[in-house]
Amino acid sequence: MAKKRKSKPEPGQSKKEARRQQAEANKKAAKAKILIALGSAVILIALLWAIFDNTATQQEWDVDEDGIMSYPTDRGIPEYDSMIVEDSGYYFDHINYSSRDAVISALLRIPNSSHPVPGILILPGATVSKEGEQGLSAELADMGYASMVIDQRNLGRVDFQLDGRLFQAGQETTQHKMVFDALKAVDVMRQYPAVDPDNITIIGISNGGRFAIIAAAIDPSINGVVGISTSGYDVESFIANDSNQVTENQTRFLRSIDPDTYLDRLPPRKLVMMHMINDSIIPLELALVTYEKAGGPKVFYPVEGSSHGYNAAMRDVLEAELGLMFS
Repeated sequence: MAKKRKSKPEPGQSKKEARRQQAEANKKAAKAKILIALGSAVILIALLWAIFDNTATQQEWDVDEDGIMSYPTDRGIPEYDSMIVEDSGYYFDHINYSSRDAVISALLRIPNSSHPVPGILILPGATVSKEGEQGLSAELADMGYASMVIDQRNLGRVDFQLDGRLFQAGQETTQHKMVFDALKAVDVMRQYPAVDPDNITIIGISNGGRFAIIAAAIDPSINGVVGISTSGYDVESFIANDSNQVTENQTRFLRSIDPDTYLDRLPPRKLVMMHMINDSIIPLELALVTYEKAGGPKVFYPVEGSSHGYNAAMRDVLEAELGLMFS
C-alpha cells in the first residue's frame, strides 16, 4: 500500500499552517475522487440506459388472441448502405438494409425534381426479383414518383408448414418477418431527402400484395395500398369448415398471415385492387372475396386479359389512383 506523504513546512511557514494546507489538499483530493466516481457512475448509467433502451426499442413481434400481428410503429433509425449504380434522368441507388435477422437488397429510383416526391414501395410476387419489377419502377418515375423495389426473403416464396411449426414454438415466422421487411423498407425510403416522408404508399403484386396489405394496415403512417393480382386466403371459411380440426393456436397463425384479417385497419386509407379477369394464377373470384370484405374507401379494377401481375393496361387507372392517394 502506498504511504501518504506528509508535507514539509515551507521556509518561513509554521507547522500549524503546513498541516492546515495539507488538510485542505486532502479535502480537494477527496472531492476529486468523488467527482471521478460520480462521473464513472454517470457514464455507466448512460451505457446501461443505452443498452436497455436499445433492448426496449427492439422491434417486438406480437400476435394477439385474434390473430392480429403487430410491430412498433417506431422501429428506430434504419441501418443501410447504398451505392449509386446509374444516374440518367433519375437517381438510382442500390441499397442493402438490415431487417430482423437478414440483410435485404433493394433498388431505389428517384426522378429528378426540385422538391421531394412521393415514394412507393413495390413488393414483387413470389420468385420475382427487384430487377424484375424495374419496368413498373420506370413507369412510376415517369409519373413523378420515387419507388423502391426489394428482394423479398427467399424471393417471396413461403413455407406454410415451416411457419406453422415456428409459430407453434412461439417463434417469429418468415411471413411475419417479410411484413417487417416491408415496414423497414419504408423507414429507409424516409431517410432520403428527395422522398416526401409523409407521402408513401405500397404496391404489392401477387403474393407481395398480401404483405403489402398487412404492412399498410398495421402502420397508419402509410398512405394506402395498391394490390395487383392479389387476394387474401379467406381463412375464415377454412376455419369454419374445419373447426373441429383446427386448434386455437393454428387459428391465430392462419389469421395472422391472411390480409383479410387486417382489412378493417386500413380505413380511412384507400385500398385499390387491380386484377386480370382471367388471371392465370389467382382467380378473380378470390380477389373479389377480399375486396368485398374491405370497408371503404376502396376500388376494384377488373382488367381484360389472362396474364398475372402488372400490365400496361393498368397504367392509366394506377396513375389516377396514385394521384388521388397522394393528393
